[in-house]
Amino acid sequence: MGSSPNDFSVVVLPSDYGIDARPFLTNQARVSSQEEDGEDQDNWHDCPQHLPSDEDFSDLELLQFFRPQGRDKSGNLIFRIVGKYFPAPVVSGDRLKKYICNKLCSDSPEGPYCIVYMHSTVQKEDNSPGITILRWIYEELPSCLKDRLQVVYFIHPGLRSRLVFATLGRFFLSGGLYWKIKYVSRLQYLWDDIKKGEIEIPDFVKNHDDVLEHRPLTDYGIEPDPLHMIEVPSTAYSFGRYEERWASREYTS
Repeated sequence: MGSSPNDFSVVVLPSDYGIDARPFLTNQARVSSQEEDGEDQDNWHDCPQHLPSDEDFSDLELLQFFRPQGRDKSGNLIFRIVGKYFPAPVVSGDRLKKYICNKLCSDSPEGPYCIVYMHSTVQKEDNSPGITILRWIYEELPSCLKDRLQVVYFIHPGLRSRLVFATLGRFFLSGGLYWKIKYVSRLQYLWDDIKKGEIEIPDFVKNHDDVLEHRPLTDYGIEPDPLHMIEVPSTAYSFGRYEERWASREYTS
């Protein structure tokens, strides 16, 4: 009879014989591990070289809010995202998804990668597509892209972001993404994982980091923020799609 991937064998060793069962169990474990590794290797490079699309993304390329830059200390290709550069009100979630998929597959056709997301001075009305859009984009990515993503460095998370991810993150984000997020409250902590000079840090991110360094409690909304450099802990429109929000503004203006 032929064997199937679900077949398994049972080795029965009477304890009265005084036989050491460890070699048998070790061999079984080694075979299982090799089979799993083989499956992972087969799936590691199954991502297509590019996703066919006739859409022109030259306007998004000019914004440079999402582009590859260097590698982290683990050898992962870095994709830098600058939240402030992203015009959420005028870019639909579907177009953003297509752009990200094409960008990942064309600039990183194989091998592990990471994302450095700079949340500094992001405003939910202007720069944030919303957690539901981000979750949808991640879930729609090819499995190879999700598996190859090693870590997401979340730089300068505001109070609202911390609260949302701490309370609702596990429900809105799959486990594969939720446990890959690493919060980085200061740039100095980023250099533990990424060598200085590997990625370009915009001046406003450095300035924001300096403000937080001298007034650390501003991160948590305890100190006043006269410059409005961090987000206000409001839940209004936190999970709605930005297209609907801006459509309503046009009718009221």
